[in-house]
Amino acid sequence: MNPHLAQLQPYPFEKLRALFAGVTPNPQYKEIKLSIGEPQHPTPTFIMEALANGLNGLANYPTTPGVPALRQAIAAWCQRRYGLELNAETEILPVNGSREALFSLAQTVIDPSRGYVPLVVSPNPFYQIYEGAAYLSGAEPRFLNNLPDNGFAFDFASLSEEEWARVQLFYVCSPGNPTGKVLSLDDWKSLFALSDKYGFVIASDECYSEIYFDEANPPIGGLQAAKLLGRSNERLVMLSSLSKRSNVPGMRSGFVAGDAAIMKNFLLYRTYHGCAMAPPTQTASIAAWNDEAHVLDNRNQYRDKFAAVTPLIAEVLGTEMPDAGFYLWAKTPIADTEFARGLLEHYNVVVLPGSFLARETGGVNPGENFIRIALVASLEECLDAARRIRQFAQQL
Repeated sequence: MNPHLAQLQPYPFEKLRALFAGVTPNPQYKEIKLSIGEPQHPTPTFIMEALANGLNGLANYPTTPGVPALRQAIAAWCQRRYGLELNAETEILPVNGSREALFSLAQTVIDPSRGYVPLVVSPNPFYQIYEGAAYLSGAEPRFLNNLPDNGFAFDFASLSEEEWARVQLFYVCSPGNPTGKVLSLDDWKSLFALSDKYGFVIASDECYSEIYFDEANPPIGGLQAAKLLGRSNERLVMLSSLSKRSNVPGMRSGFVAGDAAIMKNFLLYRTYHGCAMAPPTQTASIAAWNDEAHVLDNRNQYRDKFAAVTPLIAEVLGTEMPDAGFYLWAKTPIADTEFARGLLEHYNVVVLPGSFLARETGGVNPGENFIRIALVASLEECLDAARRIRQFAQQL
C-alpha cells in the first residue's frame, strides 16, 4: 500500500458529517444546503440533447487526447475569452473535470529524484486536492496564508530561500475558493518572477472563471496574464471546467492547456492512467464550449443572488461581495464549527466551517472563525437561508 495515503486528512465533508453527528435539525424548517460548491441551476437542454446524440460513440474506445473537434472548440473558446492562440494539437488536453487533472498533474510534474523532498505550494484556505496531490506524488505541501487584512494576497515572504529552492509546483486558484479573490496582473507578475527564479511549474485552477459580476471586467487567467506580460507559456498551465460554467458537474468535463512540454508528458501519463473522456461527453462538451448565451444567463442568476443576499448576511457577519465565484466568505462571532452546528440545529441551514478548508500555518488557521456559504440554490432558497442566518447570528 502506498505509505503516503496515511498522510491524507479527512475530506472537509467527512469532517462536516462528524461535526453534525448527534445534531437534530429544527423540523420547522426545510433543509437548505449551502455547504458544497455544487451548481444547482438546471443543466441547459441543448447540452443534454448533445449528450444523447453522442451515445453512438459508446461503440468506440475514446483516445486520450480526445477528438480534434473538441480540442478545436476549446482553443476557439480560449481565443474568444482570453485572446489566446493555442495549438489544439500540442497545448490542449480534455480532462474528466478539473479535479482529477489537478491531482494527476502533480504526479506528472513532481520529480522526487533530485536529492531533496520537493515542495508543492498552494493558497491557504485551499481546495484539498492540492494537498493530497502533493503527498501522493512524494512531495510536501506548503501553504501561503490568504488573510482578509491584506486583501487575501499571497504571503510570499513566509517561505524561506531554502524552501523556495525546493518548490516544484505552485497551485493558484483564481477566482479563489473560498475567498473569491481574483489575482491581478501585478499578482501574476510577482508569481512569474518567482517561477523564473526557482524553476517551478504554476498550475492555475480557473474552474470559477466564468462566474463574475462585471461583464466588462472578467477575471484574468494565467495564460492571459502571461500573454499580456509578453511571456511564453513555459512552466505554466491552466485548468478549466464546464461544471460551474455550464451547470454540468455530473458530466465531469474540463481541459488543461499551456506549456507544450508539460502537456506532452501529461498526455503520456494520462495514456497509462486510462482517463480518456467518454465519446458522448466529448460531444456534449463541444456544444457547451461553443455557446455563451447559457453562460451569461448563469452569471445573471448568480449576480441577482449576491445582490440580494450579501447585504442581509453583512448586517450580522463580516462579509462583502467577492471578486468572483459563488461563495460568501463570512466571519463568525463564535467558533466557525459552533456556528455551523447551531445554524443546522436551530434553522436547518448547512454551511461549511472555514477551518475545515485550511491548515494551521505560522500559528494561524486562516479559515478559523469563517464559514463558506455557497450561493448555489435558487434565489428564493438563498434569501430564506440568509434570513435564517441573520436571525441566528442576532441571537448570539
